Amino acid sequence: MKEKVSSLFKVALTLLVLTVHFSFSDFKPGRVTCIAPASPGGGWDFTCRTPAANVMKKLKLISGTMKVVNMAGGGGGIAFAHVVNKQKGDDNLIVAASQATAVRLAQNAYPGFNAGDVNWLGAIGADYGVIAVAKDSPYKKLGDFINALKRNPRNVKVSGGSAAGGWDHLKVLLLAKKGGVKDLEKVNYVSFNSGGNALIELIGGRVNAFTGDTSEVLGQLDAGAIRILAVLSPERVARLGNANTAKEQGYDVIGANWRGFYAPSGISKDALKYWSDAVEEVANSKEWENLMAKNGLAPFKSFGSQFESFLSGQINEIKQISADLGLLKK
Repeated sequence: MKEKVSSLFKVALTLLVLTVHFSFSDFKPGRVTCIAPASPGGGWDFTCRTPAANVMKKLKLISGTMKVVNMAGGGGGIAFAHVVNKQKGDDNLIVAASQATAVRLAQNAYPGFNAGDVNWLGAIGADYGVIAVAKDSPYKKLGDFINALKRNPRNVKVSGGSAAGGWDHLKVLLLAKKGGVKDLEKVNYVSFNSGGNALIELIGGRVNAFTGDTSEVLGQLDAGAIRILAVLSPERVARLGNANTAKEQGYDVIGANWRGFYAPSGISKDALKYWSDAVEEVANSKEWENLMAKNGLAPFKSFGSQFESFLSGQINEIKQISADLGLLKK
């Protein structure tokens, strides 16, 4: 009788092992690459190097070192076209994405491409927008900057890491519109391939202000090279010290830039599930929670089909805003 029970137990255990084995993805990442659609130093570069290359390695989601490739141009359009046209089916590639990606898709700024051309993995946090100036700038508060735009918008050069019409540009226009600036098309926005390059222009005195995100300015802020005129967040961001929100200064504008990833189309179902699950594991990890606090990011999580629905809604909303501001490409 004991032998019969033992035999049945072994059979049951074998079936359990087989069930468990087949319930998990067989995909194992090989030599993984993350494309940052900008030059080094900006938010997309940060997204590849920190939550992807750093945290994924710590969580043992990848073996070895993740390769980061900077592919600047077209507000992310060069990278998007490259992934769609040349990386289809690449199971070992992920790409940094953000609100800026959604903006450009909404504005038809990636000619011939749309959101359905890639697989959206998820968002792992939100990076609030900032308006910054050099440490010796005559603009002491946001109102000084807005008043200068009112007097002559062409005389105020504002640098940003997105293409003209992109998210960094859009944040300035939303603030200007709220502040009563009439000729929004005359706002002198100067685009660069990354937030890092745009900040260099500010510190070098070649532009008057910078529009970007919290994670992009921390190094120069800690070095005392810049001042924050406003944070585009509902409440103050602790990592930015005593920097006032735009809302506190009478300009009710919120600019949250979600950060996340997409993957090429045509990848295997196992690979898609693996990367979506990996992004979710990063988002829920203590390691990423600590890094978010260190870099001034706020919690924001959305994955898989939920994230795709969120993105679709965002694109529709941004299309309307862009049309209102005259930024929608035909």
